[in-house]
Amino acid sequence: MTIARTICLGFLAVILVGTLLLMLPFATSDGSWSNPLVALFTSTSAVCVTGLVVVDTGSYFSFWGQLIILLLIQVGGLGYMTTTTFLILVLGRKFDLRQKFAIKEPFDSSHLYGSSQNIIISIVATTLIFEILGILLMLNVFSDKYGTFQGLWIATFHSISAWNNAGFSLFSDSLISVGDSFIINFAISILIIFGGIGYQVIIEMYIAIRHKLKNKQERLGFSLNFKVATSTTIALLVAGTITFLITEYNNQATLGLLNFHNKLLTAWFQSVTTRTAGFNSIDIKNMTFAGLFLTMGLMFVGASSNGTGGGIKTTTLCILTNCTRSVLKGNHEVVMFRREVPVSLILKAVAVVFGSTNMVVLMTLLISLSEASLNPTFFDSGVSSLQVLFEVISAFATVGLSTGITANLSSLSQLLLILTMYVGRVGILVFIAAISKKSQPRLIQYPEETLLVG
Repeated sequence: MTIARTICLGFLAVILVGTLLLMLPFATSDGSWSNPLVALFTSTSAVCVTGLVVVDTGSYFSFWGQLIILLLIQVGGLGYMTTTTFLILVLGRKFDLRQKFAIKEPFDSSHLYGSSQNIIISIVATTLIFEILGILLMLNVFSDKYGTFQGLWIATFHSISAWNNAGFSLFSDSLISVGDSFIINFAISILIIFGGIGYQVIIEMYIAIRHKLKNKQERLGFSLNFKVATSTTIALLVAGTITFLITEYNNQATLGLLNFHNKLLTAWFQSVTTRTAGFNSIDIKNMTFAGLFLTMGLMFVGASSNGTGGGIKTTTLCILTNCTRSVLKGNHEVVMFRREVPVSLILKAVAVVFGSTNMVVLMTLLISLSEASLNPTFFDSGVSSLQVLFEVISAFATVGLSTGITANLSSLSQLLLILTMYVGRVGILVFIAAISKKSQPRLIQYPEETLLVG
């Protein structure tokens, strides 16, 4: 039982438990047994913090069903290993060496955080602080509109959903009805950005601020991961906002009817939420082709490592970008922020992009064939292959944005999307490692030979 298999089976177990709970009559608003496929799809989408839905969450599920979904989102956002280890700590038991390695493995500077126990406590504490902050920011807006108790529940649900980059909403139109609220846009954006940027980055920020407040003279250096994650995130947020503003500026169905202030606010929000959060303040299916294409690109990149989002990650994009720059300059090494990137990381980045691209292409092809054979009128009703590709990228990158075709897909296509969300959440390399045999170290050194590339 390798770490990869433990993670994959752990997520699968949580999904199955969530499915059984969401099928029960108390989980639905009308008190009837839920469709097993609806329960499975919703549970997978929640655990994989995706946000794609086949039913309206706010009206289909009862309060208890919504609470189950929220718990599944929290477990999925923290991660299976983090959640189980935290429960072990709460029960006062010790965890084994494999769990310690599984926790510390994602952190490239684990010496900053001490023991595995301290890492878990830091992650849980960070999560609670930001989620409570989000609730407090949004409480007044929702309480004024829906009353104190209902407003508190709505604020809690959306805060946890936003921090975990899940994209689940209790409103049928996501956040379109409150899209002009600066408070809601600000709170959701902050939660999405910090939830997706990664726990290691947040903890390093905290250490740097504490170091500064204590007026210590020695300089505290940030890790390469911190520099890459923050710089790439800022660059993508700014570029996304400007590009959304340009592509949708005159589109009457999205930004065209808004004043410039609201156009800028909405473009910023879409730039933030597109990177794996899944909320939307405009109707996605009415976006221009350029807007949809931009959205797919941002979704595919996703959030940062150690964060609650999906995608190929910002660090992967930055490594391959600098790798291309090094080739163009004739250099034989990849350097970022005066640090040379190991060849093993470059190979891992290439593998992530290659595996992710193949997964997206394969699932798009299978779903297109499935709909063409099982639902012949599907493409005749105005649905394009671009929309299918959009849904697949949204599922794989655990985003949750949709052009509105998910609920109309056949059962087979929805099962394929479930598999896509699952693989996207556990990670393409982790999934492949879990289903493949453990490779043995090579004892033979082969001669090197060049070949033509490009």
